[in-house]
Amino acid sequence: MDRTVMKNQETDSEKGQHSSKCTQQECQEMDGMDLGAIPQLDPKDHEDKECALLTQTKPGPLLTSLYMESFEFPASVALEEMPLFPQWALPLRLTAILMAGTFLYTFLRDVLQPYVTQNKNYFYKMPVLVMNKTLPWTSITLLGLVYLPGLLAALLQLRRGTKYSLFPEWLDRWLCMRKQLGLLSFYLACLHAIYSLSYPMRRSYRYKLLNWEQVQQNREDAWVSDDVWRMEIYISLGIMALGLLALLAISSLPSVSNTLNWREFTYVQRSLGYAALLLCTAHALVFGWRKWVDVKQYVWYTPPSFILASLLPLSVLSVKAVLLLPCWSRRLELIRRGWEAPTPPVTVRPPPARPETVRLR
Repeated sequence: MDRTVMKNQETDSEKGQHSSKCTQQECQEMDGMDLGAIPQLDPKDHEDKECALLTQTKPGPLLTSLYMESFEFPASVALEEMPLFPQWALPLRLTAILMAGTFLYTFLRDVLQPYVTQNKNYFYKMPVLVMNKTLPWTSITLLGLVYLPGLLAALLQLRRGTKYSLFPEWLDRWLCMRKQLGLLSFYLACLHAIYSLSYPMRRSYRYKLLNWEQVQQNREDAWVSDDVWRMEIYISLGIMALGLLALLAISSLPSVSNTLNWREFTYVQRSLGYAALLLCTAHALVFGWRKWVDVKQYVWYTPPSFILASLLPLSVLSVKAVLLLPCWSRRLELIRRGWEAPTPPVTVRPPPARPETVRLR
């Protein structure tokens, strides 16, 4: 037994020495070889191999993102077959249109009107002040558009008396993009909060503050309780509304929504959503305070921006309040549980008898 073990060890050592000699000889041969003699790979063959890997294997999410790099995926991959954010195209266009319209309206009232009528240069307001009126107006409008299609669908179900009939195509598409509209509304609300916090950092604000202090030196007390209460209330309402919008945005994430059952998700998105819309509307109304009846606010026969921004949310909340009445809410709950309104029997009337025609021979 000992002799056989010794022989096996000797053979293993000889094999290791032979392999090391072979590797040394190969290295010497590679050092002496000409680089031009090394065969080059054809790039077309390389692309074909990558295409074969893409078609044969089923890559995971990390692998698919790796192939999307511009310097790695082959040129034969058709980018037209990979749409770029198809669910966000229409919401982004709608947001851009609303922002452009609200910005133009605010620019005409706050910048162009004083320049034309009073020859005052307020163009410095465009980057911050005009933009900070555009952002909340667009945000609250998008939030109203999130809950408006649900009310239209409820009214349609009450009208038809069943939930098994299909919605119109435009309403179905509107219902499918509520998540994107809500996230864009939350994003614009966050930008509005950041813009509002940046007011004291503006140079124009500091100059106005110095002028105001010089004017108020002759007054004993510059405290105006009406303005103080207005600021305290509408800032508090805005903070609470932003907090609820943050909860709605977090609950819409797939990692969070998958942990909630249907009842919990519906409660968060419906109850807290309408509460956030109510707080946002109250925030806009308190901001206006007594400007509703101030004639000076209606420049060029146009209403202030907070009035127009509150119209759609007030309409949505009004329709929701009507649907919460017992006569409508109970019927709607029965319909959503599968109840169908009885259809009246259709009486088929026989066709009128035709008079007999006498043929003359």
